[in-house]
Amino acid sequence: MNVTLAVKQYISKMIENSGPGMKVLLMDKETTSIVSVVYTQSEILQKEVYLFERIDSQNRDNMKHLKAICFLRPTKENVENLIQELRRPKYSVYFIYFSNVISKSEIKALAEADEQEVVAEVQQIITKEYELFDFRKTEVPPLLLILDRSDDAITPLLNQWTYQAMVHELLGLNNNRIDLSRVPGISKDLKEVVLSAENDEFYANNLYLNFGEIGTNIKNLMEDFQKKKPKEQQKLESISDMKAFVDNYPQFKKMSGTVSKHVTVVGELSRLVSERQLMEVSELEQELACQNDHSSASQNVRRLLQNPRVSEMDAVRLVMLYALRYERHSSSILPGLMEELNRKGVSEKHCRMVTSMVEYGGKRVRGSDLVNPQDAVAITKQFFKGLKGVENVYTQHAPLLQETLDQLIKGRLKDSHFPYLGPSSLRDR
Repeated sequence: MNVTLAVKQYISKMIENSGPGMKVLLMDKETTSIVSVVYTQSEILQKEVYLFERIDSQNRDNMKHLKAICFLRPTKENVENLIQELRRPKYSVYFIYFSNVISKSEIKALAEADEQEVVAEVQQIITKEYELFDFRKTEVPPLLLILDRSDDAITPLLNQWTYQAMVHELLGLNNNRIDLSRVPGISKDLKEVVLSAENDEFYANNLYLNFGEIGTNIKNLMEDFQKKKPKEQQKLESISDMKAFVDNYPQFKKMSGTVSKHVTVVGELSRLVSERQLMEVSELEQELACQNDHSSASQNVRRLLQNPRVSEMDAVRLVMLYALRYERHSSSILPGLMEELNRKGVSEKHCRMVTSMVEYGGKRVRGSDLVNPQDAVAITKQFFKGLKGVENVYTQHAPLLQETLDQLIKGRLKDSHFPYLGPSSLRDR
């Protein structure tokens, strides 16, 4: 399901239930973040929501011409703030929506505080949306596959090369916002940018493309922008020229913002990739995850650990991958690599993470053999994959989940790894 769309529909329903008229959206810290992810300010303004306030703000004015839509978590603090609000209401009427279950005693306290009878409605969203968790009715009953993250501890340790994944990994994305304030020479307007597939066509079209393709598409975007730019800067010599400029200006301005934003983001990604030697780091990660040459892996890991441009966390992840891949190898150099981390100045906390990772996802714990296929079919597949080669050395690795789902579809999951409970007809379908 599309969680963003589901939340958007919930909020739309809250607003619609309050009827026509000017409204204020009263939220807490968390619900403010939720709303900001699914709605732009211009979108929600179209629904007659003209003001956005925090329930814990002490400096709100009385505005009796506004209806209040309260979207809050049922925390003790929020309930207490709402009680104080109802005792001295600042708005004409209140529609109260809690994001989860609220106790009967708290509902009673709210009712007692509503002496002026301004509350029109109180709802708990989760109790009204119980059907959200019902499976769609289908001819064949659904099958639930339960997985354990420790079965594949390798995949989360690898650098990713698609646009969305790189933004998350290298820049950080919080509520669709990227903090670029520490980027060298950044302009004031670009210190924080919004990346939302809902409202950014370029981002939506390039989410899952690799970094090389993004560079090409950024270039094409800039070329399109440059073609349109001179037309918009022509002299306005007639009324029709002015009218054409006014008609096209919003689109031009939006395109200008899109170009500036993505050029800045991709430029910063490129700088970090170069600064942290991530191409070389990623190539070695893929070698550790997919190849079986201990001698080469040992030399390359040690060499990169001694490279001052490789960051502390990248170094730790390389040693984690080595530890998982060659956990019981007779010639393991793991103690020597741990010494290299110490010489690099890696904190004791991060060094301990190597041991913790092996304890969490090592051979003793894994339900499947993640890196050493034993059956003849798997060995043959790996052999031919090696002969064929791969188009991109940075994306050789395929997560265990891909193979698990393939085996599930073909009805070949092993009982020893995935015990089955249910009608045999469903299993054999």
